[in-house]
Amino acid sequence: MALKTVPFDIVAELDNEEDIQEYFRQVMADGDADEIVDALGVIARARGMTRIAEETGLGRESLYKALSPGALPRFDTILKVTRALGLKLTVASA
Repeated sequence: MALKTVPFDIVAELDNEEDIQEYFRQVMADGDADEIVDALGVIARARGMTRIAEETGLGRESLYKALSPGALPRFDTILKVTRALGLKLTVASA
């Protein structure tokens, strides 16, 4: 009998505010821009992409595209998304 596997999707694991914040904290600590954009997309999917699109004033398809792997979203898009997600970007000494 062949073993059937399914791809892991972290969205299912981000079902509460503490997990979302810790996930984003870890991604930010790594400092990889592609991972940060991907994490924002993951969190937006966990919270509901339609709701985030409405709160940012961006189209849902545009939001998916901006937060897809390899995308280079504008900084104002990142700010809109983080605000809509209830996340805060802060600056601290390294």
